[in-house]
Amino acid sequence: MKQKHNVTVAGLNLTFSTGSIAQLAGGAVNVNVGETNVLVTACAATTMRPGQDFFPLTCDYRDKYAAAGRFPGGYFKREGRPSEREILISRLCDRPCRPLFPEGFLNEVQIIGTLLSADLINDSDIAMVNGASAALAISDIPWNGPIGCVRVALIEDKFVANPTIEQMYSSSLDLIYVGNAKDMLMIEGSADQISEEKFVEALAFGHEAIQPIIAAIKELTVLAGKPKATFKLVGATPEARAIIERVVPAERVSAAIFGFEKNVRSANVKLLKDEAKAALLAELGEGKFTDVDLNVVFEDLQYKAYRATVLAKGVRSDHRDAKALRPLQAQVGVLPRVHGSAMFQRGDTQNIAIVTLGPTKEAQDMDGLTGGAKSKSFILHYNFPPFSVGEAGRFIGPGRREIGHGALAERSLVPILPPEDAFPYSIRVVSEIMASNGSTSMASICGGCLALMDAGVPIIAPVAGISCGLMTEMDATGAITKWTTITDILGEEDHFGDMDFKVAGTTKGITGFQLDLKINGLPFEIAKTAIFQARDARIEILKVMLGSLPAPRAGLSQYAPRIQTIQIDPEKIGLLIGPGGKTIRRITETTGAQIDIADDDSGKIFIYSNNGEAMARAMQEIDGLCGGGGGPGGGGGGGAPIENGKLYNGRITGIKDFGAFVECTPGKEGLCHISELADFRVRRTEDVVKMGEMIWVKCIGIDERSGKVRLSRKAAMKEMEAQKQGGGETAPAAPAAQ
Repeated sequence: MKQKHNVTVAGLNLTFSTGSIAQLAGGAVNVNVGETNVLVTACAATTMRPGQDFFPLTCDYRDKYAAAGRFPGGYFKREGRPSEREILISRLCDRPCRPLFPEGFLNEVQIIGTLLSADLINDSDIAMVNGASAALAISDIPWNGPIGCVRVALIEDKFVANPTIEQMYSSSLDLIYVGNAKDMLMIEGSADQISEEKFVEALAFGHEAIQPIIAAIKELTVLAGKPKATFKLVGATPEARAIIERVVPAERVSAAIFGFEKNVRSANVKLLKDEAKAALLAELGEGKFTDVDLNVVFEDLQYKAYRATVLAKGVRSDHRDAKALRPLQAQVGVLPRVHGSAMFQRGDTQNIAIVTLGPTKEAQDMDGLTGGAKSKSFILHYNFPPFSVGEAGRFIGPGRREIGHGALAERSLVPILPPEDAFPYSIRVVSEIMASNGSTSMASICGGCLALMDAGVPIIAPVAGISCGLMTEMDATGAITKWTTITDILGEEDHFGDMDFKVAGTTKGITGFQLDLKINGLPFEIAKTAIFQARDARIEILKVMLGSLPAPRAGLSQYAPRIQTIQIDPEKIGLLIGPGGKTIRRITETTGAQIDIADDDSGKIFIYSNNGEAMARAMQEIDGLCGGGGGPGGGGGGGAPIENGKLYNGRITGIKDFGAFVECTPGKEGLCHISELADFRVRRTEDVVKMGEMIWVKCIGIDERSGKVRLSRKAAMKEMEAQKQGGGETAPAAPAAQ
C-alpha cells in the first residue's frame, strides 16, 4: 500500500510507513518485516472520568486469518475473543510503553495492532512493539519515547538480531529486548540454561541492535510527527497535600509499615488514611477535596516509606536485608490421586502445582497463523483466585495476568523437559495460587518443577525462579543518584518499587526471564547486579526444593498412564488406521488403551494405558494386524488367516436374524449361524450374544471358492468342556481379536 512517508531500517528488513492509512487516528504506522505487515494505531481520550485516579492504557493486538489467506476454523467464520498468543503480544507491547507516559497523565490511551499480512517467515510480535513506539512518537499524545524492540537468537554461539521463525528452531536463546537510546526498558524470553555472563552479552547485543530502529522512528517523527497536545495532569491540590502530610507525617507511615505482616500493614495504613480524611473534612469541608487527593498523597507517602530504610540502612519493611529470602517451604506428593503434586511457599506466597500426564494426542493444537510450531505437548496453566489476596471478587476465566504469568512459568520449565522421543507424554501443569504476596509466577516455577519430579518426569535439571526489585533516588533531571537491588520482593515492594526482574534457571544457567520497570530506563550496571543476585538466590531455593525430593521419582504414579512404544512397517500405518479411522478406533474401544501414531511417518506407535491387561491386548491386536501377512480366510486383509478347526476368542461385529458375524483375528471375520450359537434352539440371535461381546468360536469350515468362514460357538463350548474334563487348558491358546 502506498504511503506518504517510508523509513527503512538497514540490516533488519524493517520498514515504517505512515500518511495514507487510518488518518483519523492520533498516530498510525504500518510496520513491514519482510512481507509480514502490522498496522498499529494510537489514540487518547480528550476527557477523563470524574474521580479517576489510575492510568487506563490498553494495548490490543489481533491476528487476522485473511492475512495468511485462511478462513477462521470451526462453526463461527469470524475472529472472536483474543487467543493466548494475541494476549501475550498485547502484554509485550503494554509493559515497555506504560512507564514512559508523564506522571499524572491519566487520559485513556488505546493502542491497537492489526495483522494485515503474514508471510509465515517473520513473526509479528516485534513489529507490534516497534509500531506502537512509532505510532505514539508521531501522535499528539505526550510520551517519553521512542523505544526500539528486537529479538535476539543465539545460533552456533553467534547472536542474531530478528531471526526468522525457522532460524529460531536452531537457537538456544529467545530474548526480546526493548530499550531506548540509553537504557533497557523491558526484556522477556527463555534460554537453554545460558550462563549469566553470556546473557549479559546478549543484552548488550540487543541494545546495540535497537539503535537503528530508534533512529528510524525519530526520522519518521520529523517527517510526519504532530505537535504534542497539552493534557491536564492529575495530582493532589497543594492544600490537601499540606494537611495530609501534617496529620500523617512520613514517620507515622513508616511506623505503620515497618515490621508487620501484610494484613496488619494494610490495616495500619487504612487507619492513617481514615484519620487524614477526617482532617480534610474538618479543615476544608465537604466537597472541597476528592478521593484522588487522598489516594495520590498516600501513594507518595508509602512510596517514600518503603524505600527510605532500604536506601539508608539496607533494611526492609519486614526486617530483611537487601539480599535475604523469606522463609522457604517445599513439599511433594500433597494430593493423593493426581499424577504428581507439590506445594511451594516463600513467605506469604504459596503455590500448589499439579501435573497430569497424557498421550501425545492431548497436545495443544496451535493455529500457526504466522508460522511456527503447530502444537505443544507441554502446557502450564496459572490460576489466581481472589482468596489468594484475602479478597472477594469475580471468579471467572483467566485474564491477561493469568495468561502472562502462566506463559512465563511455562517457558522457564520447557528447557529442562526430556525429549519427546525419550518421554512421549503430553504434560500439563496447573499452578493454583493459594496465597499471594509477591512473585507468584516464580513460585509457580518452583512448585511446577517439584510436581514434575513427583510425577516421575525425568527432567534434565531442577529449576527455581526468583524476582529482584529496585529502590532508587533520583535528582531533578531523573538521573539515578542512589540505588539498591533487593531479592524476593514483597507485593508492596513491587508496587512501590522501580523494578520487577524475574529470573529462573538451574545451577548451570538461565532458562526464563522477564523485566518490568516503573522508571524510564534501567542502566546496565543495575541489570547486571540483579542478574547475579538472582543466581545466588535461586541456588539457595534449589537446596530447599531438593531437600524435599532430591531427584525425579523412578516410576510413575499408579494413576498415570503407562506407555509402550512399538515399531511397525511405516507402509502399514494406513492398515492400522483403517478406512475413516475404523480399525484404530475399534482397537481403542475394545481394549480401553489409547493409541497414538508418530507424526513423522517413522512407524512408531505409542500405546497408553494404566491397565496391564488392556496394554497387552492392544499390543496383541496391533501385532496381529501389522506384524502378520494377509491370506485367504475371512473377509478383509491384514491379520493372520482363520484356520479350519481352530478355536478363536472373537468379537461380535454384526448381528443378523440368521446369526452373528465374529472377528476372529484383526480384520478377519466369519459367520456363526443361529443354529451354531448354542446346543438348544435359539429364537433370536440377541438372546445369546450382544454387539461387541467377546465369545469363543470354532472354525468348522471355509468355502474354497468364496473364502467364507463358518464358525460355531456350540462346537467351541463342547471342545473347551472336553479339554476341561480331560485336565487340559480351559482357554486354548489361539489368535484373538480382543
